[in-house]
Amino acid sequence: MSHETKPPKPPATDTPFVNEMRLDARQWRLVAGIVLVLVAAAPWLWKKAERFETGPDYRIPYTLSKDYWLYERRLQELPATNAVLLGDSVVWGEYVLPDGTLSHFLNQAAGQPDAFVNAGVNGLFPLALEGLVQHYGGALQHRKIILNCNLLWLSSPKADLQTKKEERFNHSRLVPQFSPRIPCYRADASERLGVLIERNLPVLSWVNHLQNVSFNQKSIPDWTLEPGTGEPPGRPNTYKNPLAQLTLRVPAAPANDPERGPASARHQPWSTTGEGTTRFEWVTLESSLQWAAFQRLIRLLRARGNDVLVVVGPFNEHLMAAENRAPYRALRDGIAAWLRENQVPVLVPEPLASPLYADASHPLTEGYRVLAQQLHRDAIFQEWKTRR
Repeated sequence: MSHETKPPKPPATDTPFVNEMRLDARQWRLVAGIVLVLVAAAPWLWKKAERFETGPDYRIPYTLSKDYWLYERRLQELPATNAVLLGDSVVWGEYVLPDGTLSHFLNQAAGQPDAFVNAGVNGLFPLALEGLVQHYGGALQHRKIILNCNLLWLSSPKADLQTKKEERFNHSRLVPQFSPRIPCYRADASERLGVLIERNLPVLSWVNHLQNVSFNQKSIPDWTLEPGTGEPPGRPNTYKNPLAQLTLRVPAAPANDPERGPASARHQPWSTTGEGTTRFEWVTLESSLQWAAFQRLIRLLRARGNDVLVVVGPFNEHLMAAENRAPYRALRDGIAAWLRENQVPVLVPEPLASPLYADASHPLTEGYRVLAQQLHRDAIFQEWKTRR
């Protein structure tokens, strides 16, 4: 009689994959916690490792105008005694070198190299400046602020962002995404939500900083596919190691900027360019989106304990058609009246001489020097400057 041999029973434990490692809920929570700590610490650690050299007359380089993480870092590193100049390219100095700006000549007039700091950003406007200060300007609180009011942004419905036709404009990630509504801003809901998330997660602003500093303002995939300059263009970054681009150093602006300064072809009086007078379609203060944003910005700064001085203009009235000057002056005077009614110190300098302007609102180097002297001599400026 034969006996059948039964096959052995499989082990009781189910192990379908020999190399599989399974985490229970507690271990997954631990992993998530470690990742969150690393993500939160990365921007802070990067600040410690990355060299950021500023010095007298420093301003955010033109190529880094949209690096809001760097802007925030710049403000955080300022001594508490510095007064800060806020505004668009008029404060930044569109046609001049760093030593030809308003802040430079105010320091010169005060006899102190760092009493006034240039915190202007190229391409700003009130709706964007409001967002910059609100979301990245926390370090400004309890400081003295000189805020420039450039009426160029009220010079037409398009400049005021009132038009219904879609327009692409600088610093769209700083403007209000949902309310108040900007008619010409047509980003979809996912892009707007992405902006809100970035504002509230510092690590995303830091990633944007890396893209600005190391990858030509592009994401790594876009940088990898960036076309070259040769013929045929090719993709020179395709086989480059992205990590090699991280230099741990914030790039400085070129010492001899060919686009700015007295040696630049752009540094010329507006009247030598062949342009005639200009007619502006001034919007009203009551309807202006930019003026409403400027008012909200004033309230925000004062709520944060800032001592604000507003400088209105000086706009280039020489460039205006004669019939445009009366509406402009009514607008300018209405702004000054609102500021005085709200106990905000305000200076409305007289227009500079015509040859001192490069265009409608930007002075040339000598124009900034003259303007700084006018402001520094003013009794309102001196009272504001010495007030504690």
